[in-house]
Amino acid sequence: MTASTDTPQPRPVFSTLPKYAAGKPPVPVAGLTQYKLSSNENPWGPVPEVSRVLADFDRVHRYPDPLSTRLREALARHLHVSVEDIVTGAGSLGALTQILATFAGANADGSQDEVVYAWRSFEAYPICVGLAGAKSVQVPNRADGAHDFEAMAAAITDRTRVVLVCSPNNPTGPAVTESQMRRFMAQVPEHVVVVLDEAYFEFCLASETPAGEEPPVNGLNLYPDYPNLVVLRTFSKAQGLAGLRVGYSISHPELTQYLRVAATPFAVTSLAEDAAIASLEHHETVMERVKHLVAERSRVVDGLHDLGWWVPETRANFVWLALGEHTQAFAELAEQHALAVRAFGNEGVRVSIGEDEANSRFLQVCAEFHHAPRTPGRS
Repeated sequence: MTASTDTPQPRPVFSTLPKYAAGKPPVPVAGLTQYKLSSNENPWGPVPEVSRVLADFDRVHRYPDPLSTRLREALARHLHVSVEDIVTGAGSLGALTQILATFAGANADGSQDEVVYAWRSFEAYPICVGLAGAKSVQVPNRADGAHDFEAMAAAITDRTRVVLVCSPNNPTGPAVTESQMRRFMAQVPEHVVVVLDEAYFEFCLASETPAGEEPPVNGLNLYPDYPNLVVLRTFSKAQGLAGLRVGYSISHPELTQYLRVAATPFAVTSLAEDAAIASLEHHETVMERVKHLVAERSRVVDGLHDLGWWVPETRANFVWLALGEHTQAFAELAEQHALAVRAFGNEGVRVSIGEDEANSRFLQVCAEFHHAPRTPGRS
């Protein structure tokens, strides 16, 4: 059906935006427990103390604190940063939209600011950039799924206002190191905002770094040295609060003074704030669960290697299968085994680390599939 020109029409940019495809639930299969491995969720949920907060909450009739003051104070103590450097948002994605709304968009003369980021990366990036009125500049990943920082630096022009760095990169998995970030920051003009998206940071923290290798970057070690750097984090992944939507950014007051203006009022509910604080107060328990998922991730990666499969190094709670034209066939086979995975066109499949049984079944599916991804450059 063609829309009438007499009805309200969206802005022209809508016709160019991709649609966000959330991870689908598993399809029921007789005799099999269903597992959702398509959304990078924490299968164990929040710690018990958070469940008690949810059960006892009785303030739904009151507006939340628009500044999330108690949560910011708790984060400041936990992270050893200034409370003034923290701005909360509805998940790290909400915090990102605040950054883009503040620093990138369409200008009075009709020109568009540019936002540079690796691709493939988080699929919400092009949507958020487009809605902000800015232009996406996508720089292809390296063959191993990691950011190509030389190419990203070369893509910066006089119209670039923001650069997005996703570490670990969703959906491919590789993380950025501190030395890589410092070399890159040295090439970025000081007026360009660089966003370090660390949604999966806790999984990096729980990962062992092989001898002789540099560990993944910790944005808190970087941002004090760079007034144009913003660190993004979330309670959705490690803490299991995806359904409550609470995240935050950390940057210098020179930036936060503007981000607070762009922040959606009351975006973080009082319930989400209470739950996030409870998670911080029981951080050790959160990290015990994260360490278990990291151990399962290692088991999955080792199992894939044993099957002769190549996967990029991952520091997140998922693995990337570069299956190309065989992507949809693998997703269908997984579905037949009551597993929901996340297929990306004809590029590959992202599989979250889930319950132990789910991970074992995933490896069984891989053993049945006859189109294993190989090391880039090899047939």
